[in-house]
Amino acid sequence: MGRLDSDLEDLYRRRQGAFQVMLASVTGNIESARDVAQEAFARALQKQDGFRGDGGLEAWVWRIAFRAAIGTTGSHELALAELPNVAFVDERLDLTLAAAVRELPPQRRMVIFLRYFADLSYAEIGEVLGIAEGTVAATLSKAHQQLGAELSVDEVMA
Repeated sequence: MGRLDSDLEDLYRRRQGAFQVMLASVTGNIESARDVAQEAFARALQKQDGFRGDGGLEAWVWRIAFRAAIGTTGSHELALAELPNVAFVDERLDLTLAAAVRELPPQRRMVIFLRYFADLSYAEIGEVLGIAEGTVAATLSKAHQQLGAELSVDEVMA
């Protein structure tokens, strides 16, 4: 077993839960997200030679996973048009918040989900999306502002 095989196996063991939670926001349920996560890691193992090593292994696998979730291929940066539509798996838990998040532009919504559902750092989000870390921070700030403007304290506490 090669070094990359071992690294991929370690990544899968450590982060499969985060992949499943995040991918459920794309696929709509945890069962299909589990399948997509497994498919993404299988693709990564098959296409190891496509990992250039100029970025992190996890970001590379995230891009493969998103493409697997939306039915496309590739492993390099995701173009804005390629961003999968992400949403809460069960919007009934908080209809107001779900509606406010749906109003976010795709890149802001994706950054919110990658930060809070996948638990990625700003640098990792930037690597997944092919944007600068400062752009991630600005995008996240704008998303927070937009959500804050749409949600009052009373609505959040209700």
